[in-house]
Amino acid sequence: MPQNPERIVDHVELFKQPEYTELFKNKREQFEGAHSKEEVKRVSEWTKSWEYREKNFAREALTINPAKGCQPVGAIFAAVGFEGTLPFVQGSQGCVSYFRTHLSRHYKEPFSAVSSSMTEDAAVFGGLQNMIDGLQNTYELYKPKMIAVCTTCMAEVIGDDLGSFITNAKNAGALPQSIPVPFAHTPSFVGSHITGYDNMMKSILGNLNQGKKKSKSNGKLNVVPGFDTYTENNREIKRMLGLMGIDYTILSDSSDYLDSPNNGKFDMYPGGTKLEDAADACNAEATVFLQKYTTIKTEDFIRKEWGQTTKTLSPWGVKGTDEFLMTLSEITGKPIPEELEIERGRLVDAMTDSYAWVHGKKFAIYGDPDLIYGVTSFLLELGAEPVHILCNNGDAPFEKQMKEMLNASPFGKGANIWLKKDLWHLRSLLFTEPVDFFVGNSYGKYLWRDTKIPMVRIGYPLFDRHHLHRYSTIGYKGGINLLNWVVNTLLDEMDRVSNIAGETDISFDLVR
Repeated sequence: MPQNPERIVDHVELFKQPEYTELFKNKREQFEGAHSKEEVKRVSEWTKSWEYREKNFAREALTINPAKGCQPVGAIFAAVGFEGTLPFVQGSQGCVSYFRTHLSRHYKEPFSAVSSSMTEDAAVFGGLQNMIDGLQNTYELYKPKMIAVCTTCMAEVIGDDLGSFITNAKNAGALPQSIPVPFAHTPSFVGSHITGYDNMMKSILGNLNQGKKKSKSNGKLNVVPGFDTYTENNREIKRMLGLMGIDYTILSDSSDYLDSPNNGKFDMYPGGTKLEDAADACNAEATVFLQKYTTIKTEDFIRKEWGQTTKTLSPWGVKGTDEFLMTLSEITGKPIPEELEIERGRLVDAMTDSYAWVHGKKFAIYGDPDLIYGVTSFLLELGAEPVHILCNNGDAPFEKQMKEMLNASPFGKGANIWLKKDLWHLRSLLFTEPVDFFVGNSYGKYLWRDTKIPMVRIGYPLFDRHHLHRYSTIGYKGGINLLNWVVNTLLDEMDRVSNIAGETDISFDLVR
């Protein structure tokens, strides 16, 4: 069908056209050597069985859809939360394009990061000259206030020494001696994006606070969000701290960078924590971490090197937000304002309205450790019952913490925690032990298609839906958003299974 330039069709419609359906058919028959549809269906049904589940869980040398990203993604995410900071990746252009694209697809925003463009010669002789040239070009072209350097697999395998490379680059005149250039080794073949976030955060804070420690406190409270991809969460934290009259510093505030206004003016580095504020953070009264497992090294550094009191709090749902606000009040001596108490009442009222629809519903969840902990704690408050909890980048301390929370709730007794497993493992679990809904990022849509189990999109990345990252998930207001996504997904499913006129529509009503 000839294309009309006045009607460019979307790919969903385009690939249904006869010439494309014929093309796909011929490709399958002539080039792919595919099995018959009957055989494909037979094997597909077998993969839903307990027999296949046992074989699936026995595999060791293969990962299928791991539900985690690689370290540099977290490293460059941490970096852009600081004023005028440009991430610099010691590695190939292809790797950096992937990292940038991954974040840009989630936020529907441009994400800036540069590369040393390492190729085969650098893999043999080392990437020193690539870094010197790359840092010089970066500084002269983009005028950053700070350059945050991390690595890819190639640089790690050949053993590039970032510290000495950066020193050589400054000594060669490629950079001013005064510009801060923190660095983190972030090999993709170990850890995950949360490890990379932690490595870069520790490096940036360590670099900026050198020689800045004073004998007197600045009276502020530091807040470290962790690898939190919901831009409204930082704004919600700042709003609650502002209502309490607390003077604070958000350590890595990427909310404006990843959710900038379209006002007709280009700003390469919108928002971000001021570098002088980050440098002075070592003189704060205390530091509060909103995630535990994305900031393990950073928390240890601040507690030991800065000598600060540290607290890790998870302000999800009623109980988590209560603990967050009460702890802030204890640390600062500031009272909790009535406005926040009213917001708490609104969340409790909304939960009461929807409780009957969520109570007793069985669910599965996958994602990062801190996200899983927060979402599960809120769903337990609603009487939902976790069955499968899958965390590829979780560890033994996370498992212990989860078990403590699950055992403390009458609704958590039947949950199983699966560490170091992937989404193909979860597929077997959902077929052999189905649930009423599951929670996870966009990669779960293939599970939804296979199992027909309703999916609630919470986490990172969210590629196939728009603007969910613009909502808060923490605090009392964030709790209402979470409740909305969960209960309305369940109600949508009720409509879907009762929409055939004269057959299934007895309960296709408007009273819900």
